[in-house]
Order: sequence, then structure tokens, then C-alpha cells
Amino acid sequence: MERSFVIIKPDGVQRGLMGEIIKRFERTGLKFVAFKFLVPEADTCWKHYNKDEKWFSEKGALIVKDREAAGMPVEKEAIEYGKDIVNQLVKFMTSGPVLAMIIEGNQAVGIVKKLVGGTEPLTSDVGTIRGDLTLDSYSLSATSGRAVRNLIHCSDKPAEAEREIGLWFKDEDIIKYNVIQEKVLYDVNLDGILE
Repeated sequence: MERSFVIIKPDGVQRGLMGEIIKRFERTGLKFVAFKFLVPEADTCWKHYNKDEKWFSEKGALIVKDREAAGMPVEKEAIEYGKDIVNQLVKFMTSGPVLAMIIEGNQAVGIVKKLVGGTEPLTSDVGTIRGDLTLDSYSLSATSGRAVRNLIHCSDKPAEAEREIGLWFKDEDIIKYNVIQEKVLYDVNLDGILE
């Protein structure tokens, strides 16, 4: 069993979308093993995003391009615009409550990522959480000087999920239990169904 880490961000909480988002995961057969409703601390968010100089430079270059295309002045180096992305994310993530969760199941990280959709709502596929439930874009958020409001965070890779889970949850927060649907999904002979 693989675990994925997910956060419903402040915009998802404020728009009353927690139930809809949870339902989308639950109906696939994935299992929730931990929930935590909290207002995150800035330090935890910085550790969570875990970005390096290369990332700051690459993302900052995209912002410079967007600002130039919008006829806006470029007032600092690309790397500083890149750092602003995480500053804006931390400000956004600490602005109100979030729902953090751990989801478990076969290839949970890939399944969750598919359901969530691409990071930018504008280009997320129809049928995904971001594609169906919000409409923000990188360009609008960059020219507005704020984080993209995309409802949800999910881990990109299993190793990243484990790192993020360790930041947000203690081992004792994770509940180990069985649900009958696991027999249907994972029991090869289905011999655990009938009594």
C-alpha cells in the first residue's frame, strides 16, 4: 500500500468543497488513514514547499515573461520573483484553516494526482478537481501578486509523500484499519467475502 499526502487549501475550505473533494477520492477505493484540520504555521509551510535556487530561477523567469507580456515593469531579478511564489503560498496557506489528510491505496500518489489535475486550474483537465471546481491561472495570480488558488495540494512522488507526511503528522495520528472494499479491490480469490 502506498500513501499520498493531500491538503485542501484555504480556498477549498472557504468555498465549502471539502465534502466534494473527499468524495472524489473515496469513491475510487482509496482509504483515508489520517485527517487534521488546522491553520498551518509558516515554518511548516516553508519546509513543506522545500524549493531550491534552480526552482526559484525557473519559475521567476516565467513570471518575468508574464509581466512583460502584460506590459508591467520587471522590477527585480527572476530568482526574487520565484521566491515570491513561496512567500505568497505561505501567506495563502496560513490565511485560514486547511484540511490535511493521508490517503492510502494501490499507487495512491498517481491516482490522487490524476484526480486532482494539473497545478494550474486553467489548464487542468475537465473531470479533475482543479479542472471542475476552480478557474484561476498562473498569469492572473502572478500579475495580481498572489498565490494561485487551486484548492488542493497533493504529493507528486511517493518519496515526497513520505517526507510531507512526516512534516504534518506523527505516526500515532495514522490509523491502521480494514474496510470491506479492500477485499474486492485487493483479494485475488475474493475468498474473504462470504462467511
